[in-house]
Amino acid sequence: MVRPYKVMGQKRKKKEKYDREEESEQLDENDIPQSPKKAKTEGSELDKENAEQVIDEMPGIPIVPADTGKKPGVIFILEKASLEIGKVGKSYQLLSSDEHANYLMKNKRNPAEYRPDIAFQAIQTILDSRVNKIGRLKALYVRTQQGILFQIKPHARMPRTYKRFSGLMVQLLQKLHITAAGKGEKLLRVIKNPWFCWTSGFSHSSEKLVDMYDYVGTVDNDMDLVFVVGAMAHGKIDKDYVEDYLSISEFPMSAAYCISIITTAVERKWKIL
Repeated sequence: MVRPYKVMGQKRKKKEKYDREEESEQLDENDIPQSPKKAKTEGSELDKENAEQVIDEMPGIPIVPADTGKKPGVIFILEKASLEIGKVGKSYQLLSSDEHANYLMKNKRNPAEYRPDIAFQAIQTILDSRVNKIGRLKALYVRTQQGILFQIKPHARMPRTYKRFSGLMVQLLQKLHITAAGKGEKLLRVIKNPWFCWTSGFSHSSEKLVDMYDYVGTVDNDMDLVFVVGAMAHGKIDKDYVEDYLSISEFPMSAAYCISIITTAVERKWKIL
């Protein structure tokens, strides 16, 4: 005789109830899931603590150790860098042709002249070179088109993205210095114009076309090398402290690529691998 469906349904419910009771006995107190509200509260508190730790570790730029020997080194000067800040809306920003073309045209300025990305790429190329990694980069100077000169310490770790670099430049040009995390060392600071004893400038319009490997090889091994490279989109360097203008290619090149040729030649001269 077949049982009614109602009776079968009652027996299945009883079995499921027994299974649930058996599973509940096997659960430990630690395995009991927390309520979503409680878990969210504890997670937010943990995130808050982590955020506070990160804030404590980021008041500046971290530094890396550098070689403090008395070996000859290289000094780079980036001239006519387009690093100018302006008040756009309610905040100060680093002016660029990509982001502030309308603002620049309203103020009767040529947007093509505002290329801070050139200085950003040139600085990254210098600091990433093997000359700097081994500690032979003595100094890095940047002069803006407005005549502001600032120094970047060779062991400073600059931002890897343009957006963060832009914010750093705004802070530097307003406060005139950037300090290291926890040590108070001024890794970037606005300075007065220094004096250089021996300087080489690079220009595509120069009539002196040289092979950079041969040119660096003729320089005395006990002498610091000072190179001036333009960080602007158009124009040429015309400074009194530049003694020798060179052209290292028959074709116009970007500042970053020109710097890479210079650093590679110096690394070959000093046998830096």
